[in-house]
Amino acid sequence: MNNFELLGLPNSILSSLKALNIETPTPIQSQTIPLALEGKDVLGSAQTGTGKTFAFGIPLVTFLLNNSNSCALVLAPTRELATQVHKNLLQLLGERSHIKSALIIGGDSIVKQLSSLKRSPRLVVGTPGRVNDHIMRGSVKFDKTDFLVLDETDRMLDMGFTIQLAKILQHLPQKRQTLMFSATISPTIERIASTYLHDPILVSVGEKNLPSENVKQEIIQTAEGEKYKVLQDKLDSTQGSVIVFVKTKISAEKIAEKLRSNGHVAEAIHGDLRQRSRDNVINAFRRRKSRILVATDVASRGLDIPNIEYVVNYDLPSSPEDYIHRIGRTGRAGNEGIAVSLVTKNDRVIWKNICRLMDPNDEFDAGQGGRAPKEDRKKAGPRRFPKGNFRDGRKGGLDSARQDPNRPRRKRRAA
Repeated sequence: MNNFELLGLPNSILSSLKALNIETPTPIQSQTIPLALEGKDVLGSAQTGTGKTFAFGIPLVTFLLNNSNSCALVLAPTRELATQVHKNLLQLLGERSHIKSALIIGGDSIVKQLSSLKRSPRLVVGTPGRVNDHIMRGSVKFDKTDFLVLDETDRMLDMGFTIQLAKILQHLPQKRQTLMFSATISPTIERIASTYLHDPILVSVGEKNLPSENVKQEIIQTAEGEKYKVLQDKLDSTQGSVIVFVKTKISAEKIAEKLRSNGHVAEAIHGDLRQRSRDNVINAFRRRKSRILVATDVASRGLDIPNIEYVVNYDLPSSPEDYIHRIGRTGRAGNEGIAVSLVTKNDRVIWKNICRLMDPNDEFDAGQGGRAPKEDRKKAGPRRFPKGNFRDGRKGGLDSARQDPNRPRRKRRAA
């Protein structure tokens, strides 16, 4: 399917796509949209920057236009991703749409959110923590929410939203359509899909655990005390926008301040910033008023910023999957990018786990980026899950997924 017009979409959506200069569906869109328009539950997996939001957004908006008494809910792990998804969905709806929406995220004005919820929105986009807060307040009901999207599900679990997700889903109708997206498909994700989706179909585009082929990976072995000097040398010898990933909020502030003292235009973003400050930092980076964004993993997903030339892993992530998400900030939408990782002796175990995730069968050649030969990779496409194939005998639900001993446990971050 290489033409949106062949899908029988409402004219308003076709007009919105035309206004956005979107003419040809991406692979994840061409595989997901027809299934979703048929009412199927879908578990989607695709590399970042592949058009995933419109893959679920087009069926969602079509559903709302065709079912005037129904509502839709989209859950995303971070404020930035939820905000971006909400913006994209409003673009699809168009300025003349009568469908009201509400953005429900942490760090935003609760008064403003209460006001938007009183307008009885048919579309709600939010983060699990704040959506659950509104459920407990009684300010939102989802009894007519027949369309659910779980975006970046693996990230939501990593951030500790397991219990909140389970509580939210208890308030939705059992009979609904659910689209679930995850950058990585682990056994835990498959069990959740088996529990919360009805006879889901897997749509997988590209390799689940490989970065985009547009990203050139560069590994620099260094000592811990030399990392900042290596970073500064790299920044001095390159041009273009750079995201530098670090482990902690304190490190983000210290490194950004140090870079500014060395003549670089740099800002820090992390979970302790107020929402307005986070928005200002991201907007300045997007408009290239600041060249360098020093970030914790709060920014590893959901940032729709074009033409980021470099990603630097100043600190390696504790979760191997986050390595894929981090370097996916560059090399998007057909552009080329470079990901630089500073690896010390203390990082050997983490780096080995990252290498194993990307290539479990072969030895990882750090200098070559660790890719298996292209001809050896399995082709991916839609397939149907065998019913019950991913249950493990425990009581079903998201809480059981949390007990997976293989899932790295991480503290909940602010969203």
